[in-house]
Amino acid sequence: MAEESDLEKTEAPSPRRLEQAREEGQVPQSRELSTFLVTVTGAAALLLLGNWMATRIAGVVRNGFAFDRATVFDHVLMLDVLNRMLSGALLTLMPLFFILLIAAVAAPVLLGGLVFAPKALGPNFGRMNPIQGLGRMFSVHGLAEMVKAILKSLVVGGVASLVLWMNKDRLFDLMVEPLEVGMADFSSIVAFAALLIVLSLGLLALMDVPFQLWQYQKKLRMTKEEVKRENKEQEGDPMVKGRIRALQREMARRRMMAEVPKADVVVTNPTHFSVALRYDAERMGAPVVVAKGRGELALKIREIAAEHGVPMLEAPPLARALYAHCELEASIPAALYTAVAEVMAYVYQLDAWIKQGGLPPVVPAALPVPAGMDPGVPGE
Repeated sequence: MAEESDLEKTEAPSPRRLEQAREEGQVPQSRELSTFLVTVTGAAALLLLGNWMATRIAGVVRNGFAFDRATVFDHVLMLDVLNRMLSGALLTLMPLFFILLIAAVAAPVLLGGLVFAPKALGPNFGRMNPIQGLGRMFSVHGLAEMVKAILKSLVVGGVASLVLWMNKDRLFDLMVEPLEVGMADFSSIVAFAALLIVLSLGLLALMDVPFQLWQYQKKLRMTKEEVKRENKEQEGDPMVKGRIRALQREMARRRMMAEVPKADVVVTNPTHFSVALRYDAERMGAPVVVAKGRGELALKIREIAAEHGVPMLEAPPLARALYAHCELEASIPAALYTAVAEVMAYVYQLDAWIKQGGLPPVVPAALPVPAGMDPGVPGE
């Protein structure tokens, strides 16, 4: 049962899944919203430009049918008249066409955003599969589209019938009205019908948009296994990342061990910690930690220091404080300047004694480590 539940698409689509869908041209779409916007825009344009277009069309028709006898018997002149009529009508309707084009493009942009998906332009032979086509026809989506189409037809047909019935007398009067007046009246009737259709289609759009968004999200749902796989692809396989971190730690450890022979002194806690310090008065403002470690790593630092003759000093509180509060390649904190200064003075005296002889230097004891800097011995 657990395996079956993992295969169920119960997880919301991830941002990456949504982005991939957009790259493939899959965005939420609502035909009802497009129809509503185109219709309301067309109706508004007819209300604003209807009288102007009607007057211009009437002028085109009047000029087109006003020709002399010579034009009737010359097909070239008749074609020229026809061309002028068509050009005039097209120029008159061009603003309406442009407004409708903007509305048709704006509808999908409002719902799914502006998308440029070259992948969607490629051939998809799966869409030509008749079996899949039948499956889409008899799916829940196909049933919903059929119900919407029937409902939309009933709405548009009902509104059109209502407008015709309410304006039957005006429609008959158009036959006896002058051309300009008749065109203007007919435009107002068409605009009134379009507005009524818009009000009804707006209700369909309000119901369809949430349904399309829900269906889009449902279509892109993911299984738990897909979510895990995507996380691995984005963040990396934990095993691989762990291996990379282990290699990085090993490389850092090798670099650190290579710095131990260059250290001036190694401060140790014989049972737990080792910290290697280097100081160059000309280039450094304070001693720098070049290596540090605990347990086996601390022992390894002491072994390398012994092999290369690096002085070592047992100072457990200072060693613990340096290990806890200093990062590699970083200067020691100001609170430990006094204690480390005594250590460096001892190292210089030890070097002078080795080279020149005389009395050996006194090993510093009770180095001043401020309260709170020493974390104490692990396990105590």
